[in-house]
Amino acid sequence: MSESPVQPFMISTLVEAAHRNAVSKGWHDEPRSFGDIISLIHSEASEALEDHRNGHEYTEVWYTKKINGEEIRTYEQPDETWKPCGIPSELADVVIRVFDACGLYGIDLETAIREKMAYNATRPHRHGGKVL
Repeated sequence: MSESPVQPFMISTLVEAAHRNAVSKGWHDEPRSFGDIISLIHSEASEALEDHRNGHEYTEVWYTKKINGEEIRTYEQPDETWKPCGIPSELADVVIRVFDACGLYGIDLETAIREKMAYNATRPHRHGGKVL
């Protein structure tokens, strides 16, 4: 067996942290179906698409916070209580939701990523002839 082109990393630590945070914030107080979990992951990807459709740049990040009932927006994060917004933030939410799901279901995401990336490296150029 050849050596994997993927270097070791600590996804398992992030999976644990994301799941622990979701549990502590009450997101697992009531059971959800697997379909619900996947829908939540999908909704974060859709939010990234909406930011793109609204003309935001791929790397554009802004911060919002409600102060006295009014939503304030800035491009400099005053502190961690301001919500990061934009495509990077929505893609981070996708990954965080995936991490949480893996923590919930006991999925070894680190191994799955390493195996899948190693397999993908063996596939032919634009395998399957798909356009998109």
